[in-house]
Amino acid sequence: MPKAKKTEEAPPLPSATQHRFGYVVHDVSRMRRIVMDHAVNPLGLTRSQWSILATLSRSSKHGMMQAEIARQMDVGKVTIGGLVRRLEVAELVERRSDDSDKRLKRVYITDKGYEVIRRMIVLADELNNDILDGISDKDREIAEKTLVRVRDNLKRMIEQNRRERQGGDAK
Repeated sequence: MPKAKKTEEAPPLPSATQHRFGYVVHDVSRMRRIVMDHAVNPLGLTRSQWSILATLSRSSKHGMMQAEIARQMDVGKVTIGGLVRRLEVAELVERRSDDSDKRLKRVYITDKGYEVIRRMIVLADELNNDILDGISDKDREIAEKTLVRVRDNLKRMIEQNRRERQGGDAK
């Protein structure tokens, strides 16, 4: 049997907790989307459609450009265009000219869309109660604060990567 080549010392492995963290966050997010898909199914919405409505509902009352929706959802502009078109046919959103540039269209939630969002919120609240069953208020608060910090760290990293790609100062 040949001798193994001597290599430089390998870097230390992350702790088991660090190693599992990303997998657990990913699994929780994926499984929550699956359960939410099932919950909103009676509303006749696909995951992509309820995601757009949720994204729009978190924006201001000034609507959003499709490119902005695509960026926030991390999907292509063409994909968003087709989804917005289907939501428009269902009368859940409407496109209107931008006040400053009439050639541009902004996407707004309609009254019917807001009613669907209200129903989605009720379903999501019920879902979150079930998801958090058996977890103390203190642990819920710690988990939320931790995830908000993780999200903020990720936003910072994404912005830094964006600046680096654009050739700007990464600091």
